Amino acid sequence: MRTSTDRLPGLTLTNLFLDVPLDHANDGAGTIEVFARVVTGEDGEGKPYMVFLQGGPGSEAQRPSLNPDNPGWLRRALEDYRVVMLDQRGTGRSTPFGPASAPGTSAETAEYLTHFRADEIVNDCEAVREALGVRQWTVLGQSFGGFTALHYLSLHPGSLAGVLITGGLSAVQHPIEDIYAATWLTMVEKSEQYYRRFPGDRDRMRNLSRLAAASEVVLPNGDAVSPARLRTLGHKLGAQGGAEQLHFLLERDPTSLAFRHDLADALLFGGRNPLYAVFHESSYADGVRTRWAADRTMPDAVRDDPTLLAGEHLHRSLFDEASDLIPWAETADLLAEHPWPQLYFPDRLAQADVPVAAAVYAFDAYAPLEFSLETAALLPDCRTWVTSEYEHNGLRMGSGVLDHLLGLLSGRRWL
Repeated sequence: MRTSTDRLPGLTLTNLFLDVPLDHANDGAGTIEVFARVVTGEDGEGKPYMVFLQGGPGSEAQRPSLNPDNPGWLRRALEDYRVVMLDQRGTGRSTPFGPASAPGTSAETAEYLTHFRADEIVNDCEAVREALGVRQWTVLGQSFGGFTALHYLSLHPGSLAGVLITGGLSAVQHPIEDIYAATWLTMVEKSEQYYRRFPGDRDRMRNLSRLAAASEVVLPNGDAVSPARLRTLGHKLGAQGGAEQLHFLLERDPTSLAFRHDLADALLFGGRNPLYAVFHESSYADGVRTRWAADRTMPDAVRDDPTLLAGEHLHRSLFDEASDLIPWAETADLLAEHPWPQLYFPDRLAQADVPVAAAVYAFDAYAPLEFSLETAALLPDCRTWVTSEYEHNGLRMGSGVLDHLLGLLSGRRWL
């Protein structure tokens, strides 16, 4: 392990670099570098550790600061913990995935990426924990990070003092088609709610889709945006404040430079983190092939109405039109046919004697309520907080969500 130290106002940052196996089951597969940052507050020495698992897949951990609070939950976490912010493999400073790290052919790249799921991320966590000399730590998992925490509970419950999950109780023993079918229905409801709030935006969206069908919606990089890609703007409706952001975008003149640049920033899948698109559906794959499940489960009503928006529904056609993703199209097709191993083991989860506190958002666009509650019921000590106060990004909305969950975990707050 290699280390370095940085200091920010009120924070000490200890940077850790570890060489870990690409495939923890095969030392001969080579190594990659994993980066983690231990964030310690002014009085934090000697406090227990919390490891933060970021959402995604394909996004690095947020970069810490207390001026202003960024992320909003961090100040509250540092009251009780030293916080380990892990750049999951392939992201940030952990051998980032891209042209420089892709091993060669599309088939070789696809095989390489089969080692970037939650199972290997948990193995990396264990390597970091052991390098720090920590017997047990607490996990905070947001979205995909919560999915990863569930796998952690399945495999290494003895390493966990507690688990906090926000919007990340994944479906267990459900086909991937069930998950996408449920999230499509949620997005239909969210679309209708949005147009009730901003009724003029339905015509704006319909007109914009007509322009897109004629290849007249063009990004600054020259990409023409199709109606299918335009539909993914609905991911804004799954986040706090996102409806307002979408409204302010749609009210712009679609021929203006401001609209073109703002649209590029608002689209969900892009070239900065290609892993997010290439690898996305695999995060829901619990022992199945994904086979472009979002496309296959799109309801006819959505297919026929361009004003009904999508959430994190990845269309195969995106890899034929987004210039940053076209090079990864064949790799994505190969991964869609990959037989992904099982991630969640109900019998092991039922025996995981670890306290869990989970925020379940009642109208979550990405983790359906009914499946989240089913999963919570599998765990022997899961204290579930169901709330309609927050959307999927509730953890980022200050300290409220984390404070509530820490109260549940410690017994200071009761269900």
